[in-house]
Amino acid sequence: MMSLIKICGLSTPETLEAALAAGADMVGFVFFEKSPRHIGYDQAAELGAQAAGRARKIALTVDADDARLDAIVAALKPDGLQLHGKESPERVAAVKARYGLMTCKVISVSDAADIEQAPLYRDVADWLLLDAKPPKDATRPGGNGVSFDWTLLDHLDRTLPFMLSGGLDPANVAEAIRISAPDGVDVSSGVEDRPGVKNPDKIRAFVATARHAYAAALAGAQ
Repeated sequence: MMSLIKICGLSTPETLEAALAAGADMVGFVFFEKSPRHIGYDQAAELGAQAAGRARKIALTVDADDARLDAIVAALKPDGLQLHGKESPERVAAVKARYGLMTCKVISVSDAADIEQAPLYRDVADWLLLDAKPPKDATRPGGNGVSFDWTLLDHLDRTLPFMLSGGLDPANVAEAIRISAPDGVDVSSGVEDRPGVKNPDKIRAFVATARHAYAAALAGAQ
């Protein structure tokens, strides 16, 4: 088990700095117009320069075509791509081959049948991110601040490392790590005051709590 912490949906220098100073391993930037966390290319270039060499930069996209991905990669210069749409294994493989970047495929989970998708991406993705399935009336993918039953991960094929997302916050991340032993945890809305507005204190609390929980889990495994 690894112990990576990712703060996603960052959009301002101040909140990005809070995540970097707190010691986040990965910082995520959203390129999806329907999201309140969406950023443009100029903004991406500025934030990307701020994060360079301090944490891995991850670009979140939703069923983006090559032209869109080309523009995102040119602006942000990311270390990895997070594919949050309905990308097939063939599409994930093509993206990885085109850019040579760490590629993460998101799988939306609500029941055990969803977990069975994981092996489809074993040979084409570097990471999986398991997120709560959005409500039927949602306008964007992702957990939308809701978690799923973490015990479902007892049946996960762990050939690929995976990050846990969906409804995590400073109050429950330690329990999530204890129950599911993920290789990483990812948070967005759980460190916000309102959609798209990150709270630096919540970011710091999330990172500190997750670090402590991982240290306890690793110590218990020895």
